[in-house]
Amino acid sequence: MKRVIFAGIMLFLVAGCYHATIETGAAPSTTVYKQPWASCWVYGLVPPKTVEAQAKCPGGVSRVETRHSFLNQVVGALTFGIYTPMEITVTCAGTGTADASEPAIDIVCKTGTNDEIEKAFAEAATKAVELGRPVYVQIVDEGEQTAY
Repeated sequence: MKRVIFAGIMLFLVAGCYHATIETGAAPSTTVYKQPWASCWVYGLVPPKTVEAQAKCPGGVSRVETRHSFLNQVVGALTFGIYTPMEITVTCAGTGTADASEPAIDIVCKTGTNDEIEKAFAEAATKAVELGRPVYVQIVDEGEQTAY
């Protein structure tokens, strides 16, 4: 009996905290939203409510982190996994700044056949990588102009 109790205590003490991080690659800002007790049910099979990051982070999201802290796991153990809270942290992305000193580069495709459109987008992608900034593609077809 002592071995079972000892094994149970050891399993409890060495259990790691669940932790997942998603990074978008955007530069982080100092704006961080935390939800320390997001309600999950039945071992996380019923997820918590969605964090409305679009409303909170107008510049987008840089990082989303979910984890089960020690106290979250204690509550989950006490409820036998029926209620398993988690901590959610959303780091907003920094606002980007456009460089107005350099004019935009436009690539115009006048006839708009599939081959020419593909060529225009391939050229735009190559220039965007070379210059490290956006390149705009304009397709002009019978007097109408569409920018992409």
